[in-house]
Amino acid sequence: MIRRHFFLVGAVVAVLLMLLAGGLKLAFGGKATGQGGAAGGGRATPVSQVVAQPRAFTDRIEVLGVAKGRQSVTITSNTAELITAVHFRDGQTVSKGQVLVELKADQETAGIAEAQAQLAQAEREYTRWKTLADRGIAPRASAEQYMAARDTARAALAAASAQKLDKVIRAPFSGRVGISDIAPGALISPGTPIVSLDDVSVIRVDFSVPDRYLPILREGLTITAKPDALPGESFIGRIAQIDTRIDPATRALKARAEFPNADGRLKPGMLIKVGIDQGRRQAVAVPEAAVQFEGSQASVFLVTKGPKGLVARRASVQTGVDADGFIEITSGLKAGDKLVGDGLNRVQDGAPVNVGGGKPQAGQGDRKQKAG
Repeated sequence: MIRRHFFLVGAVVAVLLMLLAGGLKLAFGGKATGQGGAAGGGRATPVSQVVAQPRAFTDRIEVLGVAKGRQSVTITSNTAELITAVHFRDGQTVSKGQVLVELKADQETAGIAEAQAQLAQAEREYTRWKTLADRGIAPRASAEQYMAARDTARAALAAASAQKLDKVIRAPFSGRVGISDIAPGALISPGTPIVSLDDVSVIRVDFSVPDRYLPILREGLTITAKPDALPGESFIGRIAQIDTRIDPATRALKARAEFPNADGRLKPGMLIKVGIDQGRRQAVAVPEAAVQFEGSQASVFLVTKGPKGLVARRASVQTGVDADGFIEITSGLKAGDKLVGDGLNRVQDGAPVNVGGGKPQAGQGDRKQKAG
């Protein structure tokens, strides 16, 4: 009986001790939380702060095009013949009319000699019969027949000379030749490529833009080219021509831009990103690191005052263009708003934050002391 009462008293004492311990824990724990916590409870997250500010943005249309020389051609032959001489080096700059290649022309040379002999004979006969006709010894009709024969001989000589000209291939315009495998002794046929020739003093880029941009396109408009092969470099040119028709299938308008290329940096065949500026404007902007994207939704964390200190509040924003590490904010922010600058994955909506990574900003301590 005494043992039963002993266990009962022990159980009552244990329960009272547990209740006392829980009360003390709640009392001291709540006090600690109230002293060390802020709005939302928990330790403040150190963050950097940025300010939304107006920034200049340029509205730009960007399309792709392929570079080509002002004049480009692949030199070929219109006859099958052996090459006897090559008068250019790979990559050489040549002038208009300069001889590039000579073909075997033995038959043409003989044909010219024969035509010259026939012409000389025809001229002598014509001269003799014309003299006789002028003296009244021979009929005038005979003299005219020999004059026609002389003219026919002249035409034959011109034809023979033209055939020999086909054996000499000249540059049709000034420019720079490419790499060629042609050498003396090679047999070429009509249409066989001999060498490429490009006038690259000016580079042309043809591109198409949607017809809705027609009001801003005009000849002479400044345009920017950014070649994929030359990252970080840009070239300034102008729109030289605008097509007279809009493609009914694509509703696009073709235009041609020209870029000075005195240093030869631009090469025909380059893929070019063409940018057309529509104008400059001012808009609120923030650094790219301060904007969080989830699908098509964008948001930022505003730094605002809470009951116990600074807190981060998520705000949805609408974004526009981006340039040089900044993003345009079309709605959701105004100039002067303060927001978390980076490390957005460490911040939660309503969580306490410590601007400056827990270190007081320059001068803050002195101002507080003076104010006190």
